[in-house]
Amino acid sequence: MTNESFLTPDVLIIGGGPGGYVAAIRSAQLGFSTVCVEGDKTLGGTCVNVGCIPSKALLQSSEHLEFTRLHAEEHGFSVGGVTLNLAQMMKRKDEVVGANTKGVEFLFKKNKITWAKGWGSLEAGNTVHVTAGDGSPVIYKPKNIIIATGSVPTELPFLKFDEERILSNVGALKIPEVPKHLIVIGGGVIGLELGSVWRRLGAKVTVIEGAPTILPGNDEEIIKEADKIFRKQGLEIIAGAKVIGGRRNGDLVTVTIEHEGAQKTIEGDYALVSIGRKPAMAGINAAALGLKLGSRGEIQVNDEMRTNLPNVFAIGDVVGGKLLAHKAEEEGVIAAEVIAGKPVHMHYHNMPAIVYTWPEIATAGLAEHEVKASGRGYKVGKFPFSANGRARTMAETSGFVKFVSDAQTDEILGCHIIGANASDLLTEVVLAMEFRGTSEDIGMTVHSHPTLSEAVKEAALAVAGHAIHI
Repeated sequence: MTNESFLTPDVLIIGGGPGGYVAAIRSAQLGFSTVCVEGDKTLGGTCVNVGCIPSKALLQSSEHLEFTRLHAEEHGFSVGGVTLNLAQMMKRKDEVVGANTKGVEFLFKKNKITWAKGWGSLEAGNTVHVTAGDGSPVIYKPKNIIIATGSVPTELPFLKFDEERILSNVGALKIPEVPKHLIVIGGGVIGLELGSVWRRLGAKVTVIEGAPTILPGNDEEIIKEADKIFRKQGLEIIAGAKVIGGRRNGDLVTVTIEHEGAQKTIEGDYALVSIGRKPAMAGINAAALGLKLGSRGEIQVNDEMRTNLPNVFAIGDVVGGKLLAHKAEEEGVIAAEVIAGKPVHMHYHNMPAIVYTWPEIATAGLAEHEVKASGRGYKVGKFPFSANGRARTMAETSGFVKFVSDAQTDEILGCHIIGANASDLLTEVVLAMEFRGTSEDIGMTVHSHPTLSEAVKEAALAVAGHAIHI
């Protein structure tokens, strides 16, 4: 193929993860000829293949197992001799992933999106070279480019991933046996979710976090409650600990930490390193292109998802911020609609974030300590699930709903939930916040009885001291 021979779609997306495939679908809906470059065998990126979807499948399965073992008797039935079939659990997880990846592929066909199966590199002049698995090149000169290359896990220099004993999120989703002792380095979302899976299945799990608490940055009351619940469940949590060394020796992994002024060595058979992720820039030579990056290597964009290069956009984990699939999806929609000339922009004021432990943790907006630090006057309303009738019927009474609202206007500044189905309960609050709603707006809205959502209503009423059921 000569340099003069190239394809010219309206929109080309580099990356087929949540941001990329949603950007592709929205672009096609808007009438653009659309190409999505993805070199993996399946579409969906990290989220669908080795992140959100498989981890939630294992979380769900392990929750069923733990519930049966711990709570069957109190519900009036005896199961007797419950055993784990790990191979079947992993098979189901893979089937769930397969259904999702096939679903994305179907949507591409439905919307007449070209899947360029290969790895793309962006070159000067908005030219994209795609190298297929057989080595054959295809050259594109699209009118618009959206970079959606995602992120990759960060390694420790002395504990590099081998995905056998020293694991990233990828390896932690396919351990062939229940670990005797899983060491989790990082007490954030990935560490706590995957640590919870293997604890429920029978592993001893030790979580090491460098910050003073797990889930750093979250509302302090939520962190305190989560720490208490997770310890009661059996997670060993060592916060405020610095990992200073580690190595693998055969089937053993040794991690050395500094904690409370002393060194300590922890030995396990597996270690999950979940200390963060960094932008994936393979195929994007920022220096050669003159592409502006931020201090953490993320691509800098404005609120239209535009980079400093003409007609080049970027979305998802590669632009930094909170690394959330739903954030990437919304950014993909914004980029496509900006290309179409629509007057839209991206904002992150009310971006929800979920931790899919059990109980779940769901947050949106500002934490109380953030509002306090700003000097803004505020009020707090809380309501415990222990006072909610539906939670009692479910035997899921741990946790609470918390609102932080402006002291003068009552506008909802933040909402923080730890409890059963928190991820679903948060959505009505996010909708209210999008319209700059007040806690009174939610408090005066009729909620079905008996439901967990009544705890949201009661917490909203509690901002003004009007909660009924406590």
